[in-house]
Amino acid sequence: MLLSLLHKTMFCGCRIATKGIQRSNQSPQLRQWLVKRSQSTITTNAQVSVQAAAATSVPNAASNLIVGRWLLGCSGLVVGAIVLGGVTRLTESGLSMVDWHLVREMKPPRSQAEWEAEFSKYQQFPEFKILNHDMTLPEFKFIFYMEWGHRMWGRLVGLAYILPTMYFWRKGYFTRSMKGKVLGLCGFVVFQGLLGWYMVKSGLEEKPESYDIPRVSQYRLSAHLGSALLLYCASLWTGLTLLLPPHKLTETHRLMQLRRFAKGTGGLVFLTALSGAFVAGLDAGLVYNSFPKMGERWIPDDLLAFSPTLKNVFENPTTVQFDHRILGISSLTAITGLYLFSRRMLLPRRAKVAISLLTAMAYTQVALGVSTLLMYVPTALAATHQSGSVALLSLAIWVLAELRKMPK
Repeated sequence: MLLSLLHKTMFCGCRIATKGIQRSNQSPQLRQWLVKRSQSTITTNAQVSVQAAAATSVPNAASNLIVGRWLLGCSGLVVGAIVLGGVTRLTESGLSMVDWHLVREMKPPRSQAEWEAEFSKYQQFPEFKILNHDMTLPEFKFIFYMEWGHRMWGRLVGLAYILPTMYFWRKGYFTRSMKGKVLGLCGFVVFQGLLGWYMVKSGLEEKPESYDIPRVSQYRLSAHLGSALLLYCASLWTGLTLLLPPHKLTETHRLMQLRRFAKGTGGLVFLTALSGAFVAGLDAGLVYNSFPKMGERWIPDDLLAFSPTLKNVFENPTTVQFDHRILGISSLTAITGLYLFSRRMLLPRRAKVAISLLTAMAYTQVALGVSTLLMYVPTALAATHQSGSVALLSLAIWVLAELRKMPK
């Protein structure tokens, strides 16, 4: 009896529980709650999946394209600064602004009183006293605007590097290695601006023991140009490696030789461009205006006139021009050899185009240099020659980017 009663009780309880569950499932409010709950769970999971995918895809190909184009744009602005700086040097305008202020000098003089006050400051320094003592106010305005434009362009370059860096950093466009590179580029921009003012100061100093015309130190000028070229090369190289996928080249012995040859040639082109700063700093282009001989000789008599001997390399205008000639001819020879060596190899079309353009530009640059020398350094031709050195360096970097190894 007891077992039969217990069995009936358990059977009835199970039926009641089953009916309760069925009734609860038939409740419309409960069904709506369950549907909303499942939808919210699916949405949350989808959002988490999208966020995870975004986190793993940034930086990606799209962000690399954006960063690469930005760096190419920055390198273009650096080229503008180099060309404008060369024109400023050729027109002897670099010492017209005798002080330096980061923000205050961004507004040039407007009124007659402001111009006269600025001209009065310029008259207190050696360039006016020795070289431009008969300069008029309109002539001063020209050289002032040349230097002012160069400085404002430098500030534009700084903003073009620093502001996008901050934005891209927050957006997560940089890898860990790229963060170090862009921080280095931004720091170098700041260093370049400070170095420019340090260079200008050397031309504002009184030198009672010297009877030469006032000019900036050729050492500081070459450091200023050299740092600008380094900034340009680093920006261009980084931008090209982001935009141009590396070629799948078979690592043969000849390819390794070609790659080393290209690196050496690029270094020689850079050294030749840097030696041009010493030519400009000492006005060495006006010493011997003949080619291929220097005057009546292949090797001039005053090549080693200074003592000690090493001083001639950096301070003797004759030696500086002679060295620049040798470096230019050596660069042309090396680029010609690179072209001939590459023609005997199977290379991608893009690499062949880059080497061919490098060779054509090398011969053009030598022709510009010789013409500038024979015509006694006219401003337009000399500025074109300086721009040609940057173009030649750009093509050398492009060649190196095309021949680079596949990342492991």
